[in-house]
Amino acid sequence: MPKLRPETQSARREHILDAAERCFAMTGFHRTTMHDICRMAGVSPGALYVYFDNKEALIEGITERDRAEFAEQLSMLEEAPDFIAALEAVGGYYLDPARAHKSQLCLEIGVEATRNARIAEILWRFDREVTDSLERLFRRLKSEGRIAPAVDIQRVTAAFCMIGDGLFWRHTVFPNDFKAEGAMPIALDLIRMLLRPVEPATRKTSETARSPGGE
Repeated sequence: MPKLRPETQSARREHILDAAERCFAMTGFHRTTMHDICRMAGVSPGALYVYFDNKEALIEGITERDRAEFAEQLSMLEEAPDFIAALEAVGGYYLDPARAHKSQLCLEIGVEATRNARIAEILWRFDREVTDSLERLFRRLKSEGRIAPAVDIQRVTAAFCMIGDGLFWRHTVFPNDFKAEGAMPIALDLIRMLLRPVEPATRKTSETARSPGGE
């Protein structure tokens, strides 16, 4: 059998992960079998096992993709002139109804982590990386004078994650009752109180006062 080109292997791996996401979201981690994923992906068991030897490996592959996606969103936040407006756009992205299956999968992984040690480790690493990345971002924003939180950055990050987790949970568990257009402005107001963004004009005045020639 001829060896597949790297780009073909990568595309096939991504296709299998897409199928696994759908299966896990629809029927749950335990009820989903490797054969279910093969059928969804339209590949043979032999082709599937070339890339993933079990369901835990598939979850690990999915979270790796999610980490890369989160890094892209975080990069947008870092460079945005208006952090709160950019944050609203990121929130809208993650709360998009078109991503409902991904939201369901996140809850499924969380539940499975309570009884499966390998899934718990995968989820812990993912959560730790997200939290550390947010903490670095908030420290940078504070050092640049873009935010002036009243409490230390570690607690700011913890509170920020709780707000985000709460939005995400209600959006996923109560899709018929959750209204993003009503919840997001309230969440953003809480985040403003938490981070205390500094207006550009205020930052400029403060930077001038700190400069050698500033009075």
